[in-house]
Amino acid sequence: MKPGFFDKLVDRLDHLDSGSLQAYFLRLAKEKGLMETIFQALEEGLIVLDPEAKISYANRAAEQFLGFKLDTAQGVPIQRYLKDIHWDLVLDLDEYEWSRLVRREIEITYPQHRFMEFYVVPLAAVDEKEEGAVVIFRDVTRERETTAESIESERLHALSLLAAGVAHEIGNPLNSINIHLQLLDREIGYLENETAKAELKELVDVSRKEVARLDIIIRQFLKALRPSLPDRKPHRLATLAEETLDVMKHEINDRRILVETDFPKGIPAVAVDETQVKQVFFNVIKNAMQAMDDGGILKVSTQNGDRFISAVFEDNGTGIDPDKLGAIYEPYHTTKAEGTGLGMMIVQRIMRDHGGEIEINSELNRGTRLTLRFPREDARMNLLGAPHRSDE
Repeated sequence: MKPGFFDKLVDRLDHLDSGSLQAYFLRLAKEKGLMETIFQALEEGLIVLDPEAKISYANRAAEQFLGFKLDTAQGVPIQRYLKDIHWDLVLDLDEYEWSRLVRREIEITYPQHRFMEFYVVPLAAVDEKEEGAVVIFRDVTRERETTAESIESERLHALSLLAAGVAHEIGNPLNSINIHLQLLDREIGYLENETAKAELKELVDVSRKEVARLDIIIRQFLKALRPSLPDRKPHRLATLAEETLDVMKHEINDRRILVETDFPKGIPAVAVDETQVKQVFFNVIKNAMQAMDDGGILKVSTQNGDRFISAVFEDNGTGIDPDKLGAIYEPYHTTKAEGTGLGMMIVQRIMRDHGGEIEINSELNRGTRLTLRFPREDARMNLLGAPHRSDE
C-alpha cells in the first residue's frame, strides 16, 4: 500500500460517489489480504499488541511457537504467554525496560521445547500517534545445539591429544611389566614346591591378564575419544558380563561386594563389538563398586524385549544427586576422589555407536539402576545406524 493512501482516502470520502467508494474499499481489502499473506509466510513469529498489552494479531508462526490460536487468544494479555516482563513499562517507552528487550532469549516448554529469541518494538517509537507494540520471535534452538556441538567437539579434540600422550607414556611401563612377568613366570618354573609354584603361577597369570586388559582399556579409551565404527559380531550379553565380572573378581572381593546374577536362558545374541561392550560393562561396574564404599550388593541381569536386549546393573550404593544426574556424561565430571570423570562419557559414546540406549534411575542413599539397551538384530532394520563423524 502506498504511503498516505489511507489518509487521502479519508480526505476524499465526502467527494466520492458510490462506485468510486466501492473501488477504493476493494483496493483496501486486496492490500490487507496481501499483507496478511506476507505475515503468514514469515518463519518468524509476529504478535501485535494493543495499548493494554493484549494480543490483537498473531501470525501462524507465533501461534505454533507459543501454543495458542488467534481466535481464542485475541484480547488476552500477552503476560499469559510471556511472563516476567513489565509490559506496561515497555509500552510506556521506559528506556531501561525496552533496552533489556532489544534482544532476549527465553526457554519455552509448551507446546514444544524451544529456545526463542525475541524483541519488542513499541509502535510509538515509529509514530508518536500509534499505541501498542510489535513482538517478533525467532527460533534459535538449532543454533544453540550447533554451538554446543562445536564446543563439545573442541573439548573432545583437546582430550584426544591429552589421552594420546598419556597412553604413550603408560604403554612403555606396561611393556616393561609384561616382560618382567614373563621372566618371573620362567623363574617360578624352577621351584620345587609344587603348591607354591601353582599359587605363584596363578598370581602371575592374573597379573598378565590385568596388564593385557589395561592395554585394551587404553586402546579402547583412545577409540572412545576418537571413535571408529564398532566391529559387530553376534554375542550374548550374559557371556560378556560374566567375563567382565570374572576379570574384576579380585577387586570385587576386596571391596566386600556380593554379586547376584540373573541371566535367563533363551535370550538371543546381539551384534556388538565385544571389546567395546566389555569396556562399557567394566566402566559401569567400576562406578557401582565406587558407590559402595562399605560393601554392598551388585545385581547384574539381562532382559529380552521386542526391540532391545538389555543388560541391567543395580547397586545399593550412595546414588546420584538428581541435580548432578544430567552432567554425568560430561568429560572430567566426577564426584569420586579416585574417579577420572571419563567413564560415563566413554559409555555414552560406545552405546551411541551401537544404536543403543541408556536409562538411569537413581535415588540418593538408596542406589542406582542402570539399563543398557542394545538393538535386536531383527529390529535393526528399523533403526538408523551410527552416523559417520567428521572427527574420525
